[in-house]
Amino acid sequence: MPVRNEERALPGLLAALRRCDPAGAVTSCFYLDGCSDGSEALLRAAAADRPIRIAIGPRQADANAGRARRAAMLMALDRIGDADALLFTTDADSTPAADWIAAGSAALALADVAAGRIVRRNGSADPLQGRVERYFDRLHAYRRRLDPVDWEDRASHHFGGGANLAVRAACYRALGGFRTLPHGEDADLLDEAARAGFRVRRDAAMVVETSSRRIGRVDGGLAGQLRRLDDGDLPQVAHPAGIAWQARAQAAARRAFATIDDPASRGRLGAVIGLDADHILGVARDCPNGEAFAMRVVPAASVQPALLPLGLAEAALAALEAQPQEEAA
Repeated sequence: MPVRNEERALPGLLAALRRCDPAGAVTSCFYLDGCSDGSEALLRAAAADRPIRIAIGPRQADANAGRARRAAMLMALDRIGDADALLFTTDADSTPAADWIAAGSAALALADVAAGRIVRRNGSADPLQGRVERYFDRLHAYRRRLDPVDWEDRASHHFGGGANLAVRAACYRALGGFRTLPHGEDADLLDEAARAGFRVRRDAAMVVETSSRRIGRVDGGLAGQLRRLDDGDLPQVAHPAGIAWQARAQAAARRAFATIDDPASRGRLGAVIGLDADHILGVARDCPNGEAFAMRVVPAASVQPALLPLGLAEAALAALEAQPQEEAA
């Protein structure tokens, strides 16, 4: 868990971790990213009766979520040294549900990476953000209707954030870990996992509650988005027609991967995604499985505009959802 000046939030997180792991069987690793408050003293006091490891990062003016989360995960990898181990990550201003570790472990029995549901405290006070989240949840559910995968949760959702992720240690190592991005390191890891052929599951049973604060630790995070919505900066969101095209194309690529050496199979796929057969074969040769192939070979949709005002996007998605199941597939 990365920490940057979270003295006020840490007691809630520590209490939640005790509820998740009453026996103290799980080691909690905290990386203090240039803290100047009492976070270190608070954690060292908690370590008196809990398995807690603490690393102190240098004082730096800029917060870097990817750097801090990567450092915290390296502490965990050094501690376990076991390819079969499971790694969990959350944020210091968040509180996992009492069954968080159990739910994440169950999710990783079916997948390699699990992105749990993140619930905002007092979320009803941010109705526009809730509306954006509901749109993307519906959009992801529609994607899975067109391109179902065995490892996905039926009660699925769209968002995957560092406040609620679990990953197999072997998978994390194979990916090279979180990149040192100032923000977005979580979405980046999920994308890279899918492109590498790992199973990424979005699991609604794995729940973390997080802050709705407007003053965040890094640029580009939830706090900044909430401030923009407060200022009336209404969002443009992904066009559902583009997502629908991409999902159908990825479903076609999954089916084609098993027979990719057949020129006719490559030709049919090429007609769907607009690529020639030689290019398709070249991509397939570098892919370990159909998941990696589907994620790599399908280009971005050419639907214009790529983004729509939220209201128009909601209406367009509703029209797609109303189509009979057999037409959508």
